[in-house]
Amino acid sequence: MDELIILGVIAFVVIAAATVLGPRLGIASPLVLVAVGIVASFLPMFDSIEINPELILSGVLPLLLYSSAVSMPTMNFRREFGAISGLSVILVIASSLVLGVFFMLVIPDLGFAWGVALGAIVSPTDAVATSIIKQTPVSKRVVAMLDGESLLNDATALVLLRTAIVGAAAAFSFWGAVGTFAYSVVVAVVIGWLVGWLNLVVRKRVTNPAVNTVLSFTVPFLASVPAELLGASGLVAAVVAGLVTGILAPRDLSPQNRLSDSQNWRTVELVLEGAVFLTMGLQIQAIVADVQREHAGVGAAVLVAIGALVLTILVRAAYVAPLLGVLGRRARRQEQMQERLEGMQEKMTTPEGVQEFLEQANTGRGRRVTSRDLDRFARRVTHALGDIEYFRRQPLGWREGVVVVWAGMRGAVTVAAAQTLPEDTPQRPVLVFIAFAVAVLSLLLQGGTIGPLVRRIAPKVDQAELDAQALEERTRLMMSLRESAEGVAEPVRTEGEPRMEAFRAERRYRLDVIAAQRAALLDARDNGTFDADVLADELANLDASQIALEMRAKTVD
Repeated sequence: MDELIILGVIAFVVIAAATVLGPRLGIASPLVLVAVGIVASFLPMFDSIEINPELILSGVLPLLLYSSAVSMPTMNFRREFGAISGLSVILVIASSLVLGVFFMLVIPDLGFAWGVALGAIVSPTDAVATSIIKQTPVSKRVVAMLDGESLLNDATALVLLRTAIVGAAAAFSFWGAVGTFAYSVVVAVVIGWLVGWLNLVVRKRVTNPAVNTVLSFTVPFLASVPAELLGASGLVAAVVAGLVTGILAPRDLSPQNRLSDSQNWRTVELVLEGAVFLTMGLQIQAIVADVQREHAGVGAAVLVAIGALVLTILVRAAYVAPLLGVLGRRARRQEQMQERLEGMQEKMTTPEGVQEFLEQANTGRGRRVTSRDLDRFARRVTHALGDIEYFRRQPLGWREGVVVVWAGMRGAVTVAAAQTLPEDTPQRPVLVFIAFAVAVLSLLLQGGTIGPLVRRIAPKVDQAELDAQALEERTRLMMSLRESAEGVAEPVRTEGEPRMEAFRAERRYRLDVIAAQRAALLDARDNGTFDADVLADELANLDASQIALEMRAKTVD
């Protein structure tokens, strides 16, 4: 017990040191932690340590994916969902099949089904490893695509892994596999949405921020465990619960509760991500020893891993290149509609225009269009205009495509998934070692060079133009906030009113103004009319103002 406590303390210190020192050395902290873990794995004190892969897949990953989903700008996720779904489903399946053929050819007596199983293990990018890209000056669209991909592709890979293992033992059914995947996703989405909604129904009634945060730690497992018991994807359920929480929490939870959540979840992310990379390095000696006991060649397995990594990058490039073309054409088509949509939006801001729309819509014999239908249509127009501006400001060119390809890193999830292979898997130690080697090589090669690569290919920017755009954005936002504040009635002051009553009335008024401004900001977030980061900053400012008012009230009352 004392040894475990000491090891835990050492791990915390190493994680903290790597987080602080890594950026100063110009090295991403995950790479430092993997290197420390590899070195530590050769120390005698770590010989007896065994890491259960299910602990990472079922215990750590739901927490990390939920936390990432909560903090992800949901409007950007919606805008990039087409690209995200393709990267997390189509690309994973294509990579797994191509790698399956490769592994079948280069590993004697393996077979296609087990090759696909190993391909499914190696194919998905790692949500934790992708955190490296956020430390580089990369396009927000690229971050949204990579974030969304890493949130969902693990589920695709694990479902494909299970299907391949079953297919290795019995006849493979294509439609059976499609049905299994569809069931896994649909059930997970339903459970995740329900848990995310119920989580806020309960937590908005809990006023203690510490208790509220403790309850939030249960949400990923309340979503993932039932989903897994029903044969669905627990990871997708955790992600959906996180997305629902991220969308609704600013309306349902108090600023104190959300601030407590944010601070504590950042700590949890730091510790868990660091622990994942440390344990990844710690496993190298045991994995190599297993390969040597099987009298398999480590050198040959490394060559296979290098070939697999090169193949994953090539397949990813072959998929991303046409994807960017499709996204570019879609953005250009939408931009051609901008003038027409702006005219429609302007028309619907006047009572005469609304009446004209209703009269035109109701000239036929179909269902009668109501004012509510027109409101929904107006919101869709607003969404479309926001999307056009978002895509116009951040086009995807070859530079962004290179980053999307090169940032697709593998990580600890690949190693953990490989160790869940059944004990009777042909040449299991070799397969686990190949998966480990691909993950480590990916982190070292891609993770170690992504920062310099982004800086090297980044186009020159007109800082004056960027500053002007930011100023225009904030000016529009301030005007929106001012308009929402003007809609709140000021308190009526009477002569001789007690000072304390006047103070309380003023405080209520200021809180009402903050509530109105927050509602305006959240409506703008849902409509996509402002940059997500600008909105997040202003929401944080409103939260800070409200917390300060409430804290001052406690000292006075």
